[in-house]
Amino acid sequence: MTAELGHFSLILAFIVAIVQMILPMIGAQKGWTGWMDVAVPAAISQFVLTAVAFGALMYAFATSDFSLTLVAGNSHSAKPMLYKLTGTWGNHEGSMLLWVFILTLFGSMVAFFGQNLPPELKARVLSVQAAVAVAFFAFLLFTSNPFTRLAFPPFDGQGLNPLLQDPGLAFHPPFLYLGYVGLSMSFSFAVAALIEGRVDAAWARWVRPWTLAAWMFLTIGIALGSWWAYYELGWGGWWFWDPVENASFMPWLIAGALLHSAIVVEKRESLKTWTILLAILAFSFSLIGTFIVRSGVITSVHAFANDPERGVFILAILAVAIGGSLTLFAARANVMQSKGVFSLVSRESGLVLNNILLVVAAFVVFVGTVWPLVSELAFDRKLSVGAPFFDLAFTPFIVVIAMVAPIGAVLPWKRASLGKAMRPLWGLVAVSVAFGALVLVLQTGTRMMAPIGLTLAVWLILGALADVALRVRLGKIAFGESMRRLKNLPRSDFGKMLAHAGLGITIFGVAAITAWETEDIRVAKVGDSFEVSGPVTTYQIRFDDVRNIRGANYTATQGVFTVLVNGREISTLRPEKRLYAVSGMPTTEAAMDIGVTRDVYLVIGDAQENGGWAVRSYVKPFVNWIWFGATIMALGSLLSLTDRRYRVAAGAKRRQEPQGVAAE
Repeated sequence: MTAELGHFSLILAFIVAIVQMILPMIGAQKGWTGWMDVAVPAAISQFVLTAVAFGALMYAFATSDFSLTLVAGNSHSAKPMLYKLTGTWGNHEGSMLLWVFILTLFGSMVAFFGQNLPPELKARVLSVQAAVAVAFFAFLLFTSNPFTRLAFPPFDGQGLNPLLQDPGLAFHPPFLYLGYVGLSMSFSFAVAALIEGRVDAAWARWVRPWTLAAWMFLTIGIALGSWWAYYELGWGGWWFWDPVENASFMPWLIAGALLHSAIVVEKRESLKTWTILLAILAFSFSLIGTFIVRSGVITSVHAFANDPERGVFILAILAVAIGGSLTLFAARANVMQSKGVFSLVSRESGLVLNNILLVVAAFVVFVGTVWPLVSELAFDRKLSVGAPFFDLAFTPFIVVIAMVAPIGAVLPWKRASLGKAMRPLWGLVAVSVAFGALVLVLQTGTRMMAPIGLTLAVWLILGALADVALRVRLGKIAFGESMRRLKNLPRSDFGKMLAHAGLGITIFGVAAITAWETEDIRVAKVGDSFEVSGPVTTYQIRFDDVRNIRGANYTATQGVFTVLVNGREISTLRPEKRLYAVSGMPTTEAAMDIGVTRDVYLVIGDAQENGGWAVRSYVKPFVNWIWFGATIMALGSLLSLTDRRYRVAAGAKRRQEPQGVAAE
């Protein structure tokens, strides 16, 4: 009965979404207040009904209701409760229900917190958001119904993909979806602005918090996925340029450009049409990612589905959403008059350069992702575009972004002198280059990745700190007055500082592991010892034992290894080779000695004919700095969201800035 309640709630939510899509839009066009007022209760009702449906499906997974096709195919009574619950979205149908649940959540938040929005804009925004919801409700109900019953329920289910039975991946999809779907709000505001024919500073203040929240959730989701791939897959890598990874990375890049572009709209009433286009593109890339993951047109290690019928349906949604919004943009962009003018050297120009670099970088990733498909369809040639292409084509853009970001942050608005702006930064340039030169001298060989990465990292971190120091005029006025100004700085300034510093930390982590990682692959027997050398330290690995163990729903072969440095034991590692009985699928569980400056990473493979075991050992310098930097970026975004000006009630009166402090 619970499943029927969930299905009925979905149908009702679909009907409410249709009403919300039509009536408020007509009301806004005609000036009919009553019709516009329908949007708020409809958005909240839509969310409540979808929450009931999602709760019903989660209850079915928690209680192992194998009369549901979805539960029988993706759960098992022996599964731990955490993975029963997270199994709700560990499949195509459940993940799409999570998608529409988050979509309606964002719509209801605008309805609830949007008292300061102009009534016509609010009605149009909620109407466009409902139109997106209508498309995905239709997709769910007509092609991916999660509440389909089985005529003859099995005694037990088939279980969840063992790779998904991990805490990292349990929370990875919800965060990604909060990012993907959060960009739908930027899209709805952009389309509503095109229909209304007006974009101003108030509009930008409303778009920025939604985009910032989406970017923050995407950052967390991408980092969780990278971390999961690192320790769960046993490949020893943290990023593989997989199509599904790229599907989340592209909107992250575009959303970053949108965030910076919206600043110019808010502060200078410039770049209006460009900002609207970025808002459309950001959500469009989210939809393209959905198509990549669910259509089966591109093979991926963690795609959800490969049903052509579903792929065609999503393609139709893509055509209407992207094609329709871009057509509207072409027809209405000319009414978006920009008021502000700026010189070639100015903060506006710096943000434009940032936008160009991020968008072109996203386009490079897009081309590399879809080119195998284009090649097969157009030229009947099967090609594989892998990491070498992406590393070579993408890296230069990140290098240039890191180089110009601190400079752009300190440039004045409208008109600036590059020489004057660089005056307080030359010392930071010297310190950054000195760090890079020191690494170049100390390291073995002439690899440039680590010295360049450290130089850029130090430059970004010091530049972020210098930006705040310049805002409070540290060293130019009395120290007490500088501290007073520091206390009065908007939280978004501190958030920006953390985000830029976090990017620097991540860049260093990537450069360090790329340049200095060492790997050892061998066949070893119990009792053997061998050495693995890192950049600084040599580790002795002693193979102590092999055990057969049993987990909650799997059996495993577990190796026991002792890690020593200069004869002193520092850790005991227990990598596993697991076999899940229900699916019959083996998985590799790496074991790691995690440190601030390195990980010692061990994987045990299959037994060999001579009685030995395949063993892979790695020393991974500074790898955890990748995720530490991502965490700092996410915290910076969260801190910015607490700024009064950028919270959801962004229309509230802006706080008075202290004299001499330029708020961003």
